[in-house]
Amino acid sequence: MSLACSFEGCSVGETGVCAFENDPATCEHRNAEPGSTSASEVEIEESNDSTDASVVGGAVLQRPKEALAFPSSRTMAPDVLGQMMSTRYTTLVGILGDPESGKTACLASLYLLVANNLLEDWSFRDSKTLMAFEEIVRGARDWNEGRPPEQMTMHTEMADDRRPGFLHLRLERRSDGRRVDFALPDLPGEWTTDLVSTARADRFDFLKSAEAIWVVVDGRTLRDKEKRQGTINRIGQLAGRLTTLFEGTVPRFILVITHRDQGDLPDTVKSRIEAELSKRHVDALVVHVAPFSENGQVKPGHGIREMIDATVMRRHQPEFWPHREVQNYGRFYLAYRRVR
Repeated sequence: MSLACSFEGCSVGETGVCAFENDPATCEHRNAEPGSTSASEVEIEESNDSTDASVVGGAVLQRPKEALAFPSSRTMAPDVLGQMMSTRYTTLVGILGDPESGKTACLASLYLLVANNLLEDWSFRDSKTLMAFEEIVRGARDWNEGRPPEQMTMHTEMADDRRPGFLHLRLERRSDGRRVDFALPDLPGEWTTDLVSTARADRFDFLKSAEAIWVVVDGRTLRDKEKRQGTINRIGQLAGRLTTLFEGTVPRFILVITHRDQGDLPDTVKSRIEAELSKRHVDALVVHVAPFSENGQVKPGHGIREMIDATVMRRHQPEFWPHREVQNYGRFYLAYRRVR
């Protein structure tokens, strides 16, 4: 066997003649000469030479194009909520109210009741924004030696001043097994203040898809004689802005009055609120709630269940095909539809 050939008895390295009478340059048994470079090695060298020097030291592997295995559990953006609403029926709720009125406290109380299976007639089924709920109730969990904190929830701040964030919660009603997906926005009170004072409604386009609107009012201002009339006027102004936004057809209007643990409202105040709303042709359902209670006679979470029931309450629907008794007339053609 020659150094230039792997076939036993071939002396092509010494004589230059192939034992198979093949061309020595193309014979399949011939070994590569020392110092020569194979075709595969040439291709590797060419590929290495063509490598751009700017990518040296960069990532070795490309980022996979697949979506993350675990989606984010914080607030949902409007586009993400739109995708969910296209796949299942979702009850979108608008939540409005001045700063410190108790909007976030209502959401925190609702989540805590559901998490502890204390929301009467309702049970938890799913939530795509658990981390967002946990951030809301973080203040309510931080107690100092058995003493509750001075402020149960933190002031809501938006990362995007124009796009709201939504909380998702799916509940099941035990009485009839009905399941409801709620989309609840946690908005800062300054948005409502701008809507009332400057009629800035560009951030509230999502309300046009809402089935109900919670207008949260601080019950302490309605009990204060000096602040009562101003609060009632603001409720009427907000109702007027919503009437303009919806072009006259406002969704179910639920007036949520907080701090029920500090006493009930006089009937005269309720009448004045109803009279103020009637000027804007708005009918309101009034619900008194106490998300967190300082009164032992009123339990924390008072009225939250009534607020949820009012949100999913079915409206009266007219009969699709009403029955009417047949009446005989002498001239049936001319009397057609006359009595309808």
